[in-house]
Amino acid sequence: MTCLRVAPIVEGHGEVAAIRVLLDRIWRELLGQEFIHVLRPIRRPRSKFIRHSARGLELDKDEITRAVRLADSKLQNDPLEGAGLILFLLDADEDCPMEVAPRIQNVIADSAANRIALVLPVIEYESWFVASADSLGDILDVHNVSASVIQNPELSRSGKSWIEKRIHGRYSETVDQPRLSARIDLEAVRSRSSSFAKLCRELEVDASPGHSSK
Repeated sequence: MTCLRVAPIVEGHGEVAAIRVLLDRIWRELLGQEFIHVLRPIRRPRSKFIRHSARGLELDKDEITRAVRLADSKLQNDPLEGAGLILFLLDADEDCPMEVAPRIQNVIADSAANRIALVLPVIEYESWFVASADSLGDILDVHNVSASVIQNPELSRSGKSWIEKRIHGRYSETVDQPRLSARIDLEAVRSRSSSFAKLCRELEVDASPGHSSK
């Protein structure tokens, strides 16, 4: 079985707590692997990387490169052996991922010794929970919810605010993101969310026999 070491770059406190849970489940349950080591995520607010001005969307190339190189350094200093992956996870929010992703990819290309996977959840990390809402009836109020919203949360632009309105109690990113990440139907989310499917494909690269990081 392949051992994978992942250094995530995330934007929120909730993802810091949740990403290890989610990656471990994908690696084991979807890809049939055993060993994954997720290093403590590097957290940077989205505004550090992307901002909007009168000139349009602007990237802070220095901040992006700095975060990637820090993740790369963490992997190189990690004592465990195995393929290394830098996971750059950044919510698409209101931006078009087809516009943002290539621009970020151009910045991070060849900036690290380890492979870099760029994944932009559409619309937000919570959109992946929406895609599994029909399996979370004990946590979310899904009565009278349109099936089309759950079937295609990216098209309906359903994310954090949708979850906040329907969760039993008050939504807490640091509490509920790990909890929901541990409960979602992975197969359903993969089939309903193109951004989640991309995350799965990126991990699948490292699960392939004979694959090694660069």
